Amino acid sequence: MSADPRTIAVYDAKAGDYADRFTSAKPDRHLSAFIAALPAGARVLDLGCGPGTASAFLRAAGHDPDPVDASPTMVKMANERHHINARLATFDDIDVVAAYDGVWANFSLLHAPRAEFPRHLAALHCALKSGGLFHLGMKTGTGEARDGLDRLYSYYSVAELHGMLADAGFTVTSTSEGHERGLAGTDDPFVIIEAHA
Repeated sequence: MSADPRTIAVYDAKAGDYADRFTSAKPDRHLSAFIAALPAGARVLDLGCGPGTASAFLRAAGHDPDPVDASPTMVKMANERHHINARLATFDDIDVVAAYDGVWANFSLLHAPRAEFPRHLAALHCALKSGGLFHLGMKTGTGEARDGLDRLYSYYSVAELHGMLADAGFTVTSTSEGHERGLAGTDDPFVIIEAHA
């Protein structure tokens, strides 16, 4: 998640609401597909893990999640709920090389300022092993703005994201678009992109 203090403050304050809104009894189709595409016992960075639900599903499927979040309250909740070893970290803290078989960045990198987004993509490419799987969930649109809850968002077109991923060294393998109502109550367009390092 973003190091933007106002965004982090929202997630600290709304952690329970967020967990209630997005916690489910089983993985959604995107996480299920991601889990199925990983090698056995994969080490996976859960970037912006929130309450830890995705990491819990990854662990249940036999993988080794590394859940990180910039919100102290989210990290605390993830560990209380799942005993998942979630840790406090921002995008800037991802500086490892060839450490992960997969990266799950599901609607987290959209909080990174546009000027910093290419650098974060490059760091994640570096953090993945050769051929590693990258899941990216983003809202689509243009520019930067704060939502009704005061969270910072950066918006991109699908074509922009494809180009930026290619520039970072990724090969896009699938793209799907949709709409979903988020924590702020607005129905927003989004894209899910799967790519390989």
